[in-house]
Amino acid sequence: MIDFQFISPTKIFFGHKKENEIGKILRDYGYHKVLMVYGQGSIKKTGLYDAIVSRLKENGIEYMELSGIPANPDVSFVRKGVAILKKEPVDALLAIGGGSVIDVAKSIGDSYFYDGDPLDFNLGKATPKACLPIGVVLTIAAAGSETSPSCVISDYTTGFKGGFNSDLHRCQFAIEDPELLLTLPPYQMGAGIIDIMMHSMERYFDAPSDSNQLCDAFALALCRNVYLAALHWLKGPKGYDSLAQIMLASSLSHNDLTNIGKTKAPWQVHPLEMAISGYNPKITHGAGCGVIYLGWAKYIYPQETQRFARFAREVFALIEPNDEKAAIIGITEMERFYRQLGMPVRLNELGVTLNDLPSIVKLASGNGTRVIGTYPQSLEAKDMEAIYRLCL
Repeated sequence: MIDFQFISPTKIFFGHKKENEIGKILRDYGYHKVLMVYGQGSIKKTGLYDAIVSRLKENGIEYMELSGIPANPDVSFVRKGVAILKKEPVDALLAIGGGSVIDVAKSIGDSYFYDGDPLDFNLGKATPKACLPIGVVLTIAAAGSETSPSCVISDYTTGFKGGFNSDLHRCQFAIEDPELLLTLPPYQMGAGIIDIMMHSMERYFDAPSDSNQLCDAFALALCRNVYLAALHWLKGPKGYDSLAQIMLASSLSHNDLTNIGKTKAPWQVHPLEMAISGYNPKITHGAGCGVIYLGWAKYIYPQETQRFARFAREVFALIEPNDEKAAIIGITEMERFYRQLGMPVRLNELGVTLNDLPSIVKLASGNGTRVIGTYPQSLEAKDMEAIYRLCL
């Protein structure tokens, strides 16, 4: 095990109707005015918006709003939020939604203390020096942004989509009521389940620090738990317990617990997917990750056969002594699981064709100027194209 620093400062308020405590929670933190950041109106249809506003008013919390945040959000929303706060400051940001909404809030919080453009952080041109406090009412179990240091923002004008990490914008608290997931469409739930597992899978398939790593056991157990909870959810009725397992896993999969004490290599599936949803922002990130994983795994597994075999045995309870066979069966089982979730398994199901690949490879490789990842190999443009072709 390597030397490490670990921080997971987000306080989680988990359980039935915890969102009704939002006013008291903000008041207990000493906040009197917040900017609410939310999506394209679903929280108003479900009644969550009215419930939160009512609790804010009851506790004397003033609020302003920034709404309309889409999946794969454009940096223009961040710029708009910063402009609002420059005119009328607040004590904290309150993100109501999933990863896209939370990431916009993070970027606003970072950019409030920065004179340059918000996208500078994602482009690696600048590093945040401070961030406004951020609280979350989580409505989607997927991205894990509620506990992670990650912030992903797009630029629709260039097709860029990229993330950066900073402990400064880790959320101060997250309210998690699994019953809020009951209103999600099945496709969004399926994409979220894939994304949750992928966060731990990226860490598991990173360069191993030793052969018996505790964080690998965490990662495999989390993926197994989500897999079983998802199967239970698919059978219905959509019970609280399976949703609770999935929502908690969202937070634990991306707070760095599943790579603690381990050498962290740059991820590969996520950046390959970001090129796709940067190219077409209508592609749901989790759905894209599922498709890319299948192609990536087929391309990479011969170099990491034992690790792929272990994954198959522990996540799918596979009984197969031969590592080669176990690794291949594990990839097939993952594809079957995605199908059970009603999710795509090929790029053409996402509207991506062979003709689109040159443009996507250019985005992923920075016009051939960069590689993706380092382990078990660095992916050059030719490797990226080969993986995308396996995904068609």
